Formats: sequence, C-alpha cells, structure tokens
Amino acid sequence: MDFGASLRDLGQIDANRLIEATTALEESTWFEQDHRQSAYDVHKDTSSIVLLFCDDAWPDVTVKKDLGWSTLGEVAEPLMNEIIGTHYEPGGQILRAMAARLHAGCNISPHVDHLQSFHAGHRIHLPLVSNAGVRYVIGGQPFTMEVGRAYEINNQKPHSVMNAGQEARVNFIFDYVPPNS
Repeated sequence: MDFGASLRDLGQIDANRLIEATTALEESTWFEQDHRQSAYDVHKDTSSIVLLFCDDAWPDVTVKKDLGWSTLGEVAEPLMNEIIGTHYEPGGQILRAMAARLHAGCNISPHVDHLQSFHAGHRIHLPLVSNAGVRYVIGGQPFTMEVGRAYEINNQKPHSVMNAGQEARVNFIFDYVPPNS
C-alpha cells in the first residue's frame, strides 16, 4: 500500500515466542515450500514458511491456511492480531503470512509488488533474526529494522534487501487489508 512514506515504525512487539519457535525449526522445514522462490525471481535466495496465502482473484480472494500454519500459526496469530488491533481498523482480512528467510550473503533485488491486493493491503514486517549486515532500501532510502519491532513498508515503492552478514535474516511478514478496501 502506498501510504506516502517509505517505512512506518509500528513499535516494539513481544515476539519472543515466535522467535523461539522459528529458530527451533528443523532446517528441512525451510525448504518444504518453494512457490515464492519459483514464481518470483527476486525471492530466489530466500526460503519461506508460508502460513496463509491467497489467490490472485482480487477483490474476491480466497485465503487458505498453508503448511506453515500448523508449525507457527499458534504463536504468530496473536502477534498479527495485536499489530492489527493497535494500528489498523479491525475487521479486515489477512491475505498472506509467512516467515521469510534471506540467506547469508544474498539479496532481494529492487522490485515493486504489483498485484492488486498489494495496492489495498498493509505489508507488515516483524524482524525475528537479523545481523549488522542487513540493509533495506525502500523508495531510494536506506533503513535498518530491529528485531522485535514491527514495521509497515510501502511496497508500492521500489524496495530491496541486502544481507551481507554471515547468518540468515528472518522476518515474519503479513499483509492486512482493512474492511471496505
């Protein structure tokens, strides 16, 4: 959603349970789903645990629980509800939710999210694991994101991520569309 600015800091979130659950996952869990990596070249250096995903039939999308729901849904759902309840009009719909890992030494090239749902939805990032080598660029401006703070990014501006560190970066990402959008 284009909300004018490049990034909006939504504040500190107690994400400890989600961080613990995510970091305790077996390595193979990160490779059970490869739809995003196959469908979108910019995500080729990532791996994801997808909890919710929608089809592209905007505005009448169908949202389905994916494999990751049974793995992380119980700890992720309260965080999503907390963020929505604090910062957005309730009663909307979460279209997508995932833990996204950007591998060490890799990047996500500059891109704009073009699907219609991205124009109406708020894209929320909650960093779970990061390092000093992770840099975001949104709308030409560099940013860092702190673990345990939630952010909304303007996905209608070109955005990219570089991980020059020695460990993976993991963000929990979800898209929320308010009612009547």
